[in-house]
Amino acid sequence: MRGGRYVAAVTDATLALAPGACLALVGESGCGKSVLASALLGLLPGNAETAGSARLADGTDLLALDERTLARSVRGRRVALVPQSPAAHLTPVRTIRSHLEETVRELTGTARADLREAAEAAADRAAFPATHLDRHPHELSGGLAQRAATALALIGDAPLLLADEPTTGLDRDLVHRTVDELRAHTRDAGRALLMITHDLAAAHRIADTVAVMYAGRIVETAPAEAFFGAPGPRHPYARGLLDALPERAFAPIPGAPPELGALPPGCAFAARCPRADSRCRADRPPFTEGVACHHA
Repeated sequence: MRGGRYVAAVTDATLALAPGACLALVGESGCGKSVLASALLGLLPGNAETAGSARLADGTDLLALDERTLARSVRGRRVALVPQSPAAHLTPVRTIRSHLEETVRELTGTARADLREAAEAAADRAAFPATHLDRHPHELSGGLAQRAATALALIGDAPLLLADEPTTGLDRDLVHRTVDELRAHTRDAGRALLMITHDLAAAHRIADTVAVMYAGRIVETAPAEAFFGAPGPRHPYARGLLDALPERAFAPIPGAPPELGALPPGCAFAARCPRADSRCRADRPPFTEGVACHHA
């Protein structure tokens, strides 16, 4: 950052995702979820630095690949992305049909005579209406742009799909259809899905495992059945996310997350946590047995 200052946007994130499984990464805005997804595909800005590894099943380390390799053999083919802001990833002077036909041609080798039909099939897969295929991105609502981005991401049938807020702007029926299609995309063909979302209801519907991120760190991972049922979350922040839902306590978490450039010495959640004590404020809890909390 300016003045030689560093911000640790994501730190010590360790995740495992098996074929056929869905991992939902949840947390408040600004906690580092989208940064993590961007790092996996080499889409971070030029002043960002990464360390560690992100390995596919064959041992390929995504963080070690150069831009040429990522562009030609990884993005869309081995790892696909539903971006958080789809309108910013669509070319404004081209129609959605043009986007789909080009992607189908590049990723599947479909003959030119069959591109129109293949593009329409790809649109239907993400519930994108055929009547809007010849519109430009600026002529779409946020929900339609989201469905167009989802359709593009599914075309290559990549073994790993990163879906960053794929239900933003959708009504509840379309949320269900979208997450069900993403679930089928993974379970039926042995592909893996990392879904980044604020929508805990969607995560409950689709996830096998839930990972909770706060202030750039994973604070809890748990099987979805245990997380949303009994015994429930173990970390106070994760429990607070569930308690904030209208169908539960409808009680918001007080305060706001700390700035990533000014994290406290102890637990980053201590200032908002009703269970925090002097140890929480002084010592950062290690991530042990699926949770980072002194009181878990």
